[in-house]
Amino acid sequence: MAEQTRRLVLGGATTGVVTRCRDFTRQALADWQWTRDQDAVDDVLLLVSEVVTNACLHAGGPRELVLRQAPGRLRVEVSDDNPEPPRRRTSGDRGRPGGHGLVVLERLARSWGAQPSGGAGTGKTVWLEVPGPGTAATPAPEPDRQAPCP
Repeated sequence: MAEQTRRLVLGGATTGVVTRCRDFTRQALADWQWTRDQDAVDDVLLLVSEVVTNACLHAGGPRELVLRQAPGRLRVEVSDDNPEPPRRRTSGDRGRPGGHGLVVLERLARSWGAQPSGGAGTGKTVWLEVPGPGTAATPAPEPDRQAPCP
């Protein structure tokens, strides 16, 4: 099976965008037969929520959500206009809400990172990969999570 791609252009919207991205992702996963593994679907929806929420809170809203399904994996990409890579919150009260999104990414994603947007844009793309349903979740090599954005 060749890679299949779904793209949702968001244009920096923030109102209702997390729900819209979750619904878009849920439909793509259903089309790609992921619904047999509801735990995997739930993990992907949580990860999409986290990266889209971070784009809303720290980057003025996401420009685009891209889902790339390939044999054995799913890649999620969220682009925004802020060139700063995601950074983990420094030590603080773990009981406070917020600031735990990158911990969620580290625990649920096989790998993740950020890279500067290509072309004339000045932002970045935050990406993550998860194993496909029925694929052994073997850890990938440690990614460069703090890749500098020019």
